[in-house]
Amino acid sequence: MDSSPQRTECCIAGGGPAGLMLGYLLARAGVEVVVLEKHTDFLRDFRGDTIHPSTLTVLQDLGLLDAFLELPHQEVRELTGDVYGETVTIADFTHLPSPRPFMVLIPQWDFLDFIADRARALPNFSLRMGAKALGVIEEGARVVGVNVQTAQGGFAIRADLVVAADGRHTTLRGSAGLASEDLGAPIDVLWFRVPRDAARDPSRTGGTIRPGAMLVTLNRDDYWQCAFVIPKGRQEALQAQGIEAFRARLCAIAPFLAAAAATLTSWDDVRLLSVQISRMPRWYRDRLLCIGDAAHAMSPVGGVGINLAIPDAVAASNLLAEALREKRLTTSDLAAVQRRREWPARVTQRAQIAVQNEVLAPVLAGSTAPAGLPLPLKLLQRFAVLRRLPARLVGIGVRPERVLTAPHPRKG
Repeated sequence: MDSSPQRTECCIAGGGPAGLMLGYLLARAGVEVVVLEKHTDFLRDFRGDTIHPSTLTVLQDLGLLDAFLELPHQEVRELTGDVYGETVTIADFTHLPSPRPFMVLIPQWDFLDFIADRARALPNFSLRMGAKALGVIEEGARVVGVNVQTAQGGFAIRADLVVAADGRHTTLRGSAGLASEDLGAPIDVLWFRVPRDAARDPSRTGGTIRPGAMLVTLNRDDYWQCAFVIPKGRQEALQAQGIEAFRARLCAIAPFLAAAAATLTSWDDVRLLSVQISRMPRWYRDRLLCIGDAAHAMSPVGGVGINLAIPDAVAASNLLAEALREKRLTTSDLAAVQRRREWPARVTQRAQIAVQNEVLAPVLAGSTAPAGLPLPLKLLQRFAVLRRLPARLVGIGVRPERVLTAPHPRKG
């Protein structure tokens, strides 16, 4: 067990999109960074696999976009829905002000490996896999570092700034005495994947709504990544009916999955995402900052969590890099990050709550199809120009961020 404290300028807990992007940006700007990731690799199924146009713009700012798009991926230019048997185009990304006006589907581990590989090339960056942040270290009223646990033992890292980017189940937030408010969610999501027959299956990425059910299918070329929306807490009741009943329900909702659904042989093939929407009244204290889901857990509605996580990292780097590099970081600097990013998080969460309460909950509670499409969908169906608004909200988000920091050589 290594009990000797180690030192860095910024220690980031969490190697997800927010943590890795912030680590890369700060190291690029000349700040010494250590990123802690509790897992030994990024290979975890059923994370968000969408990279939105706003993130593609950030990659363009960094000169990484062309290399990223060389990775195997799918490009989505429209989102469509099969709503009670009628096909509706919900979002058209092709008009977005983005260097690539489409959404990219790619396993999140490929995106994280891509950023990590570029970050490791920077002399100021260190990524420690299999290293779990246990809690903050305090001296007086100040956070001065993090206690870390690995398979080899524990150690401490002291830092000028600690960033909690370790998701909705963050260990740092509670250890630092910071509160979070649960805003509630009436849904959960069951994630699974089944094979896709490229010759016979439809190609569209989108959702299917039937009385009492909603299924999202993401075209991943040779497989479907699927999200089956259920009322909160209904997983056990579904499991009690058996996997055969679940497969039959899927086939009734989306007949093209009839053959593929047979590959779901047990409930071990289906993962539960317990949906949570929460936010911190205060994202910081002296020398500690929370970003991403640690600060504001998002619903999977719209798949826009990454539209908050990556901009949080970009804004934090823009606002803090110089102060960290010059050893003059103040609590006011951390407050500026929350001021910049809190409004987009709140607006997005309000929109997600409205969709959950006014659209999803009634759909899941319904037993018969309505007489016609809801008015918003009728308008989208009739006026193509209106499809640009949901595309903007999903693809760009509220207050996107651009990289303002320049590459900076390692300090002597």
